[in-house]
Amino acid sequence: MGTVVLKLTKEKQEAVISDFEGQHIPPPPYARFAARTSGCILTVYNSGKVMFQGQEAESIAARYGSPVAKKASTTTSASLPEGFSDWSVVGSDEVGKGDFFGPLVVVAAYVEHEKIDLVRELGVRDSKNVSDPEIRKIARDLHAVIPYEYRILHNPDYNRMQRTMTQGKMTALLHNAALNGLLEKLTSPPQAILIDQFAEKNIYYKHLSGEAKQVTENVYFSTKAEGLHVAVAAASILARAIFLKEMDQLSQQAGTEIPKGAGAKVDQVAASLLLRYGPTRLQDWTKFHFANTKKALTLAEKRNRP
Repeated sequence: MGTVVLKLTKEKQEAVISDFEGQHIPPPPYARFAARTSGCILTVYNSGKVMFQGQEAESIAARYGSPVAKKASTTTSASLPEGFSDWSVVGSDEVGKGDFFGPLVVVAAYVEHEKIDLVRELGVRDSKNVSDPEIRKIARDLHAVIPYEYRILHNPDYNRMQRTMTQGKMTALLHNAALNGLLEKLTSPPQAILIDQFAEKNIYYKHLSGEAKQVTENVYFSTKAEGLHVAVAAASILARAIFLKEMDQLSQQAGTEIPKGAGAKVDQVAASLLLRYGPTRLQDWTKFHFANTKKALTLAEKRNRP
């Protein structure tokens, strides 16, 4: 089935609507019009983009303009099959590995071929280029249109597990658990699974050596995978939204705004919390093996000096 996306002026959008008014069907979310012909389904989105899908997509779209030029991806991977970005794919990504405060979050999200353009319409892109308020909004929209599964490793469990395993192993276990949970929900298997690579493939599966149920079929690994398939970008946005919600709850518990990351501001806030609540409580809110712990202890001692 062919797919063509055009960015049209308001006048041309109205022309499309007028031409197909007699064949209209209920539009999907974020669209103001949709129609079905014998050889094409067309959708006019609120953004001004019009998507044509079906055997006659190209011929019908050609009446109104030329396809939107796709931006060249800044990330490529020779290991991915040709046309991978248009496949029905499960993508998985994690958030929180580099943050002193807050949990480790992994999300696996499924974007089937037919929903790729819709997911892009929602604003899904590399989450590093999206503000926190927009992350929350896009995540709410994604929740309504794609299946996903998440796993949260809260700080007390993280610190307990960290005594006997690396952060890399914890991350691998969460990815595998989220992928298993999502695959159980799907009525048909995806064409592929793409994991945003945080470890070499052999190391990843070594981390899973003790797991009875390992996801291994049609799995690909790539760095900067958000630029290779929108499913990974969607997973990243959902993971960040979940992480932000967890940080909101943590800030409420601590009685102060908790910063992200692991910089100097984090050290200052951690020192204040140490003095207010003590090290045991701080451990419940942080990845205690980070260097920030020693820095916060040093700052707290200095503040306590007469």
